[in-house]
Amino acid sequence: MDYSMQSKYDSDGNYWLITITGEIDIFNSQDFKTVLLNLIEEKEINIKIDCENLKYIDSTGLAALIAVLKRTKEYNGEITLLRPKANLEKLFKITNLDKVFNIEGDENEQ
Repeated sequence: MDYSMQSKYDSDGNYWLITITGEIDIFNSQDFKTVLLNLIEEKEINIKIDCENLKYIDSTGLAALIAVLKRTKEYNGEITLLRPKANLEKLFKITNLDKVFNIEGDENEQ
């Protein structure tokens, strides 16, 4: 399955909102990482990733997320994962990545 990604700058909250649909895997993880890093170059602000329609992420996708997180930490930014499915939330817990990424059940929860 392919993936699609949309990005939007939220001027009220001053963050990038990224919406992902499908899967992030070895075939598209580099593109995913490049797009996020390019957004950061445009505006060094927090990133919120809506995972509601993200079905799967493999180790290369996790590595891409970690690389982008390292870049955001350079300017004291954060990445928040919104509404991940139970299987993805479990993956983040097993890998202890739930301790480095903010995970929220709903975009409006703060």
